[in-house]
Amino acid sequence: MPRLRLALNQIDSTVGDLAGNAEAVVRWTRHSAGQGAHLVAFPEMMLTGYPVEDLALRSSFVAASRAALVSLATRLADEGLGGLPVVVGHLDRSATARPKYGQPAGAPQNAVAVLHGGEVVLSLAKHHLPNYGVFDEFRYFVPGDTMPVLRVRGVDVALAVCEDLWQDGGRVPAARSARAGLLLSVNASPYERDKDDTRLELVRKRAQEAGCTTAYLAMAGGQDELVFDGDSIVVDRDGAVLARAPQFTEECVVLDLDLPAAGADAPTGVVDDGLRIDRVVLSEEPVHGGGPASSDGPAPSDEPLLSGGHAERLDDDEEVYAALVAGLRAYVTKNGFRSVLVGLSGGIDSALVAAIACDAVGARHVHGVSMPSRYSSEHSRSDAAELARRTGLHFRTVAIEAMFDAYMGALGLTGLAEENLQSRLRGTLLMALSNQEGHLVLAPGNKSELAVGYSTLYGDSVGGYGPIKDVYKTSVFRLAEWRNRAAAARGQTPPIPENSITKPPSAELRPGQVDTDSLPDYPVLDAILDLYVDRDRGADEIVAAGYDRELVTRTLRMVDTAEYKRRQYPPGTKISAKGFGRDRRLPVTNRWRETG
Repeated sequence: MPRLRLALNQIDSTVGDLAGNAEAVVRWTRHSAGQGAHLVAFPEMMLTGYPVEDLALRSSFVAASRAALVSLATRLADEGLGGLPVVVGHLDRSATARPKYGQPAGAPQNAVAVLHGGEVVLSLAKHHLPNYGVFDEFRYFVPGDTMPVLRVRGVDVALAVCEDLWQDGGRVPAARSARAGLLLSVNASPYERDKDDTRLELVRKRAQEAGCTTAYLAMAGGQDELVFDGDSIVVDRDGAVLARAPQFTEECVVLDLDLPAAGADAPTGVVDDGLRIDRVVLSEEPVHGGGPASSDGPAPSDEPLLSGGHAERLDDDEEVYAALVAGLRAYVTKNGFRSVLVGLSGGIDSALVAAIACDAVGARHVHGVSMPSRYSSEHSRSDAAELARRTGLHFRTVAIEAMFDAYMGALGLTGLAEENLQSRLRGTLLMALSNQEGHLVLAPGNKSELAVGYSTLYGDSVGGYGPIKDVYKTSVFRLAEWRNRAAAARGQTPPIPENSITKPPSAELRPGQVDTDSLPDYPVLDAILDLYVDRDRGADEIVAAGYDRELVTRTLRMVDTAEYKRRQYPPGTKISAKGFGRDRRLPVTNRWRETG
């Protein structure tokens, strides 16, 4: 049975950085060649980054991607890597699609190419285009209509792109019809909670349907709100896991696969779902595994068998925390920021944001500022200072009382206007320091607050990025507790003061204020929000789930009337199936109410 040594490069790319992404392909291909790989693969849209959004509609960007692909093929050959087939995702355009109403101009395609011998020897476009959640691929691309099969070392390898595995039909049954020995799917599948389990079951199911070993190569890194968690998977035709890559890290997974030899009578023409087989033969001569020499090929390989390994899974809280760290790190580094700035209130939200920031970019690049007013408790001030001591971040105190008195003397504000003035003074102060010193301001709002509008526009909502924007308050507490436990288990100082975790949450904008003055208890609130925001349940369904109707009515009204605030909040890492922004899009001007 032929043996194919496959190198899956689970790496990061940056949208628009064609030169940098091409350099990464060369570097990791060189590494793969050093591992003796027969076939090297990179993620979906590797050359352009993902998602490219409206860049796909610019003919200049499409042309630049196509030119970069040809240059990459030439460079690989020039550096002695031309004999190694390289599968790489890029942005292409259809040469056959005719312009028509409702189709993206220029017929761009989410494509994958095979580079070999200094040339592009095979190209395919994604067949199934997702158009749900964060995906708008009907807006950007036209679908492919081929079943690409690449023959490498006597093995037929069928190729697919991300959604081609997630949807029934198409390239998965076509791979069986083409009698492929391996189905290789390249992906840029964004992270969300529990998706790793869903993904594993999907790959197992598709391997059984395709009737062949299946390799699912994922992307790592982050792009704006999205995080890519890696977790590449290889399973055999029965669904047994052969290799699994680590989460949230770049990795080259190299493994040897004993696969069926390609048949001389392999099918051609049109197969399932109207797909046409595009078959390219690069090498017929197989490399055999252990056992006696074969009469139709060389002697068995005497190199050690590479298994690819099985990376340890992260537990649920660690996985979410790792995603938040990866998302913030990607946003800071890819956008050229040198440092971040956090307003430290002594509360749980800013404490968790500061801990995430220290883990993402290093404490030396994190600046915290305490901005007490006359209503700030002594423990809030001391808790902020204690956080700084524990983490080692830069810390300063700038009191806002004199500024507050000046505004009050000029305006004579009362009630809510007086309370919000404090928050807005803090926001102004943070943005002033950002302008002066070049920091990226991090907004500390959580998903519970954003859902019900419990934030001040141009106050605590200011910033360039919201690390916990998609994290409910109950999860904020859980993640803070996990981070402290993880530190203690490693013999390190827990970063978050215990008092920040245990004290009642409060905005401290008036004497004795606590969040429950205005909001239900967070466990109840978050349960209702999960049903309404994340699962799109109606008011009657939520009441039927056991929640008080008056409480449900009040909560849903707060959510519905806060849409204008959410539209003005900065981007933040997505960890749920339905985050505010890309996933959940509702009109600001909207008179429909679930509650009548």
